[in-house]
Amino acid sequence: MKTPIYLDNHATTRVDPRVLETMLPYFTEQFGNAASRNHVFGWQAEEAVEESRVKIAALIGAEAKEIVFTSGATESDNAALIGVAEFHKDKGNHIITAPTEHKAILDTCHMLEQRGFEVTYLKVDKQGSIDLDELRGAITDQTILISLMAANNEIGTTHPLAEIGKIARERGVLFHTDATQGVGHMDIDVEAMQIDLLSYTAHKIYGPKGVGALYVRRRKPRVRLSPIIFGGGHERGLRSGTLNVPGIVGFGRACEIMKAEGLRERKHLITLRDRLHQGITREIDHVHLNGHPVERHPGNLNLSFAFVEGESLLMGINDIAVSSGSACTSASLEPSYVLRSLGVGDELAHSSIRFGVGRFNTEEEIDHTIRRVVEVVSRLREMSPLYELAQEGVDLKSINWNVH
Repeated sequence: MKTPIYLDNHATTRVDPRVLETMLPYFTEQFGNAASRNHVFGWQAEEAVEESRVKIAALIGAEAKEIVFTSGATESDNAALIGVAEFHKDKGNHIITAPTEHKAILDTCHMLEQRGFEVTYLKVDKQGSIDLDELRGAITDQTILISLMAANNEIGTTHPLAEIGKIARERGVLFHTDATQGVGHMDIDVEAMQIDLLSYTAHKIYGPKGVGALYVRRRKPRVRLSPIIFGGGHERGLRSGTLNVPGIVGFGRACEIMKAEGLRERKHLITLRDRLHQGITREIDHVHLNGHPVERHPGNLNLSFAFVEGESLLMGINDIAVSSGSACTSASLEPSYVLRSLGVGDELAHSSIRFGVGRFNTEEEIDHTIRRVVEVVSRLREMSPLYELAQEGVDLKSINWNVH
């Protein structure tokens, strides 16, 4: 077994060797621009793009013509929210989302609020789930879009997409889901779930970084968007710019593999995730699971270790790659906004670690991780007077820490 061990698969994934092999010819041999229609190099590139578009669509039950290529899920999220808001601003100015969404959604919503749009942030319970009745009650005659993610990038909690889609369709409101973490790891069918817009990316499913897609429904209803990037009218005018042909080919192959092997992989992830969870909690007390215990991403395990500072734990297990939040905000010393939205106190939020189990992880790696976490947490708690008091049965909340 080699170290360091990679257990941060929600941040990104290793490119599957089969994906890389498929991509390589498009860097050096079939290197044409897919928009060059006058010679064989362009035709080959265009054919490769269209074949990949079919595979990428198939993973979510869509048609190839409904896929718009982007640079990644952040751009897809921006294109969906801003595109709907701009195109439908005469119809309404109200958007519904949740405070646990990815920053690509939340920061875009904050920008739209500055432009005069109104945003409702649904409350989530202590497991990160929304109340569907609250969603129904939040819809007004000004509501143009509901945006709720498939699976949370920090705590793994999944939203009931089919139920949300049904509510949105009944009220004539468009439904967008950021499915970056969910695609391939949970059942997603845009037709069955009545999803109108969906964001996803290659690098979360063992494909390359820098390429993503936005699904845009073509009928019943036909979704109309204002573009946010202008240029040569590529992608039916919805997203201009020279297509990343090698990336798209890799994305297509990654989706093809996930469609064929996804169910088997989920069982593998759940087995390893549960082994990790049980192994840690068997040896250590005061460990709290963040997120829903059942309705969650199969590879996600987010734990808070009371009486331990998260950064100290991360440094202690430096031969294991994990994170203390989402990769997009991990440079911040603030406790996770997702955990705070769940009502987790600052102390526990600061002690949280996100383990992201992936395709290439092994039982041997999981067992090594259990040993290291147990060893480091035990050592750090030996230095913690708070842990000693808690072991003696003292209610720490009852102590007045003010010094006069």
